[in-house]
Amino acid sequence: MSDYVKPATAIILPFVGGFAASHSAHKNISTWYEGLKQPSWRPPNNYFGPVWSLLYGSMGYASYLVWRDGGGFGGDAAVSMAFYGTQLALNWAWPPIFFGAHSLKWSLVDIVALWGAICGTIYNFHGINETAAYLLLPYLGWVTYAGALNYRLWKDNPSIEDKKD
Repeated sequence: MSDYVKPATAIILPFVGGFAASHSAHKNISTWYEGLKQPSWRPPNNYFGPVWSLLYGSMGYASYLVWRDGGGFGGDAAVSMAFYGTQLALNWAWPPIFFGAHSLKWSLVDIVALWGAICGTIYNFHGINETAAYLLLPYLGWVTYAGALNYRLWKDNPSIEDKKD
């Protein structure tokens, strides 16, 4: 395999899952999401695409660095890659829970678990490739912010969850 195919594959993977998972978001943004009581500090909707593009690219490249330096899935990188896979799954689960199921509560549970999985990924990546760990710090910052936003939406829109329970 060419020297470019492996890093390109690692970079593309988060985009593929993110695109598939966010499909449920696009049809619900202008209707359901915009109808929620929003905090003044939420970002404009047009920020999300560029931010996630940068984050997905950096997390994909970070995973490649760890995979390469840690001996692949069967080497020292095995635990790190398991954490990485877990956080990817939690990341991809959030849009369908939030936008698809309209569950502010369960999306908050997901994002808290995601935050923990990202921390575990950073910790494990650091032992194999420090640069890879540092590449995930903006992602952790964004998910921290998104978690605070999810929490605020959940607290400010209790009738949404009352209708679901």
